[in-house]
Amino acid sequence: MITPTASSTSVAVCPSTHRREALLHLAAVHEPALQPMLQTALQSAKQADAWEGLWVSQQHGRIDGAIWVQLLGNTTAQLWLPRQQGHVAQALLRAAYRWVTEQGITFCHTVLPPSHYAWEATLLAHSMTRLAELHYLSGSITSPLASSANKPAAIQLQAFTELDESAQKALIDDVSQESLDCPDLREALSSEALLAGFYQKAPQAPHHWYSIHVSGQSVGVLLLSPLKDRCWELLLMGVVPEWRGKGIGREVLQAAFHLAAQQGATEMMLTVDALNTPALRLYQRAGLAHYAEQRLLAWKAPLSP
Repeated sequence: MITPTASSTSVAVCPSTHRREALLHLAAVHEPALQPMLQTALQSAKQADAWEGLWVSQQHGRIDGAIWVQLLGNTTAQLWLPRQQGHVAQALLRAAYRWVTEQGITFCHTVLPPSHYAWEATLLAHSMTRLAELHYLSGSITSPLASSANKPAAIQLQAFTELDESAQKALIDDVSQESLDCPDLREALSSEALLAGFYQKAPQAPHHWYSIHVSGQSVGVLLLSPLKDRCWELLLMGVVPEWRGKGIGREVLQAAFHLAAQQGATEMMLTVDALNTPALRLYQRAGLAHYAEQRLLAWKAPLSP
């Protein structure tokens, strides 16, 4: 498919012979905050169909822009933006949006670091929705919260795999209900898609994943992932609505620190919705501090051309 524009720019799926050149026109190649995520995406793009969503604009036979819809599975995708805004970017966004619609993709997101916040108005004008402002926190797990040598008495951890698949999804659904952490994102994604996303982020999953129990009742979930340099990531920590406000979250976080410390970790990092004030307070009291932020936007079903 080739889409001509008024400025004589044409937009088409990138030929395999020009893939390397096209990738150099993505914004993430030139933005340090996005480079690690892009590198991970490129390493996972092993199959030929991974590049069906790579589109380029050409003028007089030369590539002058690119956009990539990275397929993630479960009818979800991530959008990697062009290097610069302008009429070329507008043409590429229109092409990507049509392709996402034609492919039946129900959720296609992109993340903007502060240096790219100027993109937000353009993306909103091209039918995207702003889902959340994400804050990234990190800190030492040698804080007082993690100092106890004993596991918290009020909660018990069970391996997530002790739940069958339907019970796992049901627990994720329950934890997501009325959650202040990215509610629009959780509304747009099924529990299956959410779990698939966590599996993609955690190479050792479901190792270090747990369901949380109090007196035999399932009340929450804790998903952890070792990273590198003795740092762990808290992928998801949640409590079902009826157990919130009872101090369970603090004990789950203490358990997360304890588990990571047992494996030699010294640092924990996580992502939280900027509007989730209770969670932010909890994490800050545990010694975690803000180090970066991004905005999350997406095309969500139902999509229309």
